Amino acid sequence: MSAPVTVYRGIYTEDRFKQAYGSEESTNGSLRLREKLVGRCRCSRRACHHLLKQRVPIFNWLPRYKLKKWIVGDSIAGVTVGILHIPQGMAFALLTSVAPIFGLYTSFFPVVLYMVFGTGRHVSTGTFAVVSLMTGTVVEQLVPTPLEPNSSLSEATDFEAQRIGVASAIALLSGIIMLCMFGLQLGFLSTYLSEPIVKAFTSAAAFHVTISQLQSMLGLRLPRHTGTFSLFKTLASVMKNLPHTNTAELLISVVCLAVLVPVKEINVRCRERLRTPIPVEILTVIIATGVTYASSLDSAYNIEIVGSIPAGFPGPRMPALHTFPDIVGDTVAITFVGYAVSVSLAMIYADKHGYSIHPNQELLAHGVSNTVSSFFNCFPSSATLATTNILESAGGITQLSGLFTSLVVLIVLLLIGPLFYFLPKAVLACINVTSLRQMFLQFQDLPELWRISKIDFLVWVVTWLSVVVLNVDLGLAIGVVFSMMTVICRTQRAGCSVLGRANNTEIYRPLENNSKCYEVPGVKILTYNGPIYYGNRSFFREEMSRLLGLTPEKIRSKEKARKTLEKREREVTISTVDRGIANTSFSSENEFFNSETSESEVQAVLIDCSSVIFVDIAGARLFTQMCTECQKVGVHVYLANCNERVLKILTSSGLMNYMNPQHIFVTVHDAVTYIQQQKEKSAENTTTVWV
Repeated sequence: MSAPVTVYRGIYTEDRFKQAYGSEESTNGSLRLREKLVGRCRCSRRACHHLLKQRVPIFNWLPRYKLKKWIVGDSIAGVTVGILHIPQGMAFALLTSVAPIFGLYTSFFPVVLYMVFGTGRHVSTGTFAVVSLMTGTVVEQLVPTPLEPNSSLSEATDFEAQRIGVASAIALLSGIIMLCMFGLQLGFLSTYLSEPIVKAFTSAAAFHVTISQLQSMLGLRLPRHTGTFSLFKTLASVMKNLPHTNTAELLISVVCLAVLVPVKEINVRCRERLRTPIPVEILTVIIATGVTYASSLDSAYNIEIVGSIPAGFPGPRMPALHTFPDIVGDTVAITFVGYAVSVSLAMIYADKHGYSIHPNQELLAHGVSNTVSSFFNCFPSSATLATTNILESAGGITQLSGLFTSLVVLIVLLLIGPLFYFLPKAVLACINVTSLRQMFLQFQDLPELWRISKIDFLVWVVTWLSVVVLNVDLGLAIGVVFSMMTVICRTQRAGCSVLGRANNTEIYRPLENNSKCYEVPGVKILTYNGPIYYGNRSFFREEMSRLLGLTPEKIRSKEKARKTLEKREREVTISTVDRGIANTSFSSENEFFNSETSESEVQAVLIDCSSVIFVDIAGARLFTQMCTECQKVGVHVYLANCNERVLKILTSSGLMNYMNPQHIFVTVHDAVTYIQQQKEKSAENTTTVWV
């Protein structure tokens, strides 16, 4: 047996430690609450100035802007991203099932508003493929009738107005939801969309985007399928109509892909050498528009083109508010996806560059962006993967880069937009597909994810399959529910271990992983690595009973033997008193150590609560039940390392009526030292009696 470890201080129970080091608690809780409310509601010039800088961050960072040092990087990055926004905005408008001009609007207003309210210095907002696809699905459901080739101009205009009205209503409702979440300080809800869920969702959604663009790349005029199994329905429809492929549009798509894919790969591989990425998208758009115009491809080969793009600034227009009851469910999903992707991107680049992101302020920024821009014919926006990556790699430093991005888009809106009249839609479809490169490459994370966590790998696979097989919205919901179920299962099956002491130390570790640690004789030290609540109380009880060997039969036999022993001890005591010899040192504190038990039998149970993060009423009652059962077999229960909340719940539930309040210790070693001292006193008293 190893030498004992001496603690050069007094043994601390929880009560003694609080008396020595605890803070005085105020008895008037309502007064403290009133003081806090008064302090928050107190208005002063300094408080208003602080609130203004907190809620409108541009007033915080703009006065400290280092013009000579940062302006070059912000301007180059902003212009580069602005050039990319033009083809991408028009392309993602097709995903939203609205005219390309509305994609340009969505690439302008949210950028300006996020620059004022956002906290992400390297975040580029605008159109995002996944959000656009989800919005387009809702638009197709509410305004499903496709245009006939011989539709009049007024009918076509009315049809486009209905579709953008629905898309703008989704943006407005999404903004309102975000503003309500900001008011309730619910920014933490984004954490429920874990990294495996977000990556699997965006990767699976990329397949939906790619399949939905096949008909434009092949020149097929097919209606968009919505609902469950939409990906397979669309793929089946495309395969069925392959004989009707427009050869000219197929050739345009092949040429565009042959140009876009290699140049994008060069941009990625030569990122460090290139000051700015090659703007291959806008170059492709310009060349394709020029070739189509010069060769009259639209009339000669029936190529579908973008058509009229009005020049000028859009006037305010009320979204289709009457559609709110029909879109509220889908909009909630769109809101969570957009916000989760935006915050995730912002945090990634904030960690990389050493600044902080405020999730609740991001709710305000994206809420204001979507709410205000919805009145200017915009569909839902969010941070985007491709443009954010380009913004950071091109040297962007602050939110001011958004000013240069919006200026580029504004010039296109006011002057250049009508020149894209002859742009083939097949080119925009190719831009859509090639912009998903990062999402497809997320499959490369799977081997590492499998090595690190099998459960997270399973969450990734389930989410991906649900989104691909069923639908974007339903698949996301299944992924979130499945992820939460894995968390519940892990808390239900948390490990319960027996602790042993490392030789000549005060360190206690699980015996199953530390073979050179030993159990303290007569003391069973147990630890449970999880919460104790109604969902896992049965498992916790089974584990504790197994480790302690507390079967109902053993409890009954031990209780009967203990009562017999107590009766015999009383008889011995009476006999001793009759002879005039009284043992006054024998007390109830160490009575249980006088039992005629071997050293190998458990005389005390010590529960290390350091890993118990919370206990509910069911868990507290289970503790009480365990105490009574242990007392029946002559075993005392001790607790150590209880956090304040756990200890408060245990105390409030009446546990102290069944166990000694002085048996709750600050550390495991304090409890072990106390138990060993009581055993030594018990041995001395026993010797005195027999002498």
